[in-house]
Amino acid sequence: MVTLKTTEQIAKMREAGKIVAAMLATTRDAVKPGATTADLDRIAAGVLARAGAKSSFLGYYGYPATICTSVNEQIVHGIPGKRKLREGDIIGIDAGAIVDGWHADAAITVPVGRVSAHAEKLIRVTREALARGIAAARIGNRLGDIGAAVQQYVEGEGFSIVRNYVGHGIGRAMHEEPQVPNYGLADLGRVIKEGLCIAIEPMVNVGGIATRVLDDSWTVVTEDGSLSAHFEHTVACLPDGPLVLTAVDWGSFEGGSAGAGEARAGRTGRTNGTTSSDAASKVPA
Repeated sequence: MVTLKTTEQIAKMREAGKIVAAMLATTRDAVKPGATTADLDRIAAGVLARAGAKSSFLGYYGYPATICTSVNEQIVHGIPGKRKLREGDIIGIDAGAIVDGWHADAAITVPVGRVSAHAEKLIRVTREALARGIAAARIGNRLGDIGAAVQQYVEGEGFSIVRNYVGHGIGRAMHEEPQVPNYGLADLGRVIKEGLCIAIEPMVNVGGIATRVLDDSWTVVTEDGSLSAHFEHTVACLPDGPLVLTAVDWGSFEGGSAGAGEARAGRTGRTNGTTSSDAASKVPA
């Protein structure tokens, strides 16, 4: 069941969104060669504690950490731990926060020191794909318009879009209906109505679309070992256009030319054969 949010409910989600933005900003600033993914998790947990908020991820289907940290070929749901970041890595950071029972979810991908030109392009294209998806999230459009905008741009740049994991509705639960695929055909799918709140989250691979889950039952990787990037924002669909709830500044999007704001990490969820970082492997995103 899809629930449309009121102005007051969206404002509460924005409170959670500001905390998510702070979690991503502080962890991004801590990314450097030699830092561990557990270091980033501790930093994010500190932001939550100071804000008096809770993690959307910690304890979700038993997930053991505050954020997800996915390095190189890891697409989503990487568990923070002892792994040390190395020069040339890229790392996806996905964060979620709960304020008074309302969720927000976002993700970013960050270079570790100097990275290859190909990795730089992957990050840039994924960020821009998110911007294009957000720009399509307008009242009267359809969910297929979001997926089509993302897919056409990504594939035009020579990369592939993950199919097994998709975006999702969000609100009182981290994963709500509807699913929001990052691929598809324009003019198809559910009509976007005022008050719809969704997490849009392109997951883009250098190689093929095939994925697999590691033995930890959480970390999703590319089957062919190619690099992957992930950006995400929580967005409210309003009469004046899509409003980014997880941006640093209200409604802004720090990156992307297509018109909406910048990116962040989140959970995806799965159903009907697709996994939106949620159900698929019990993921937070």
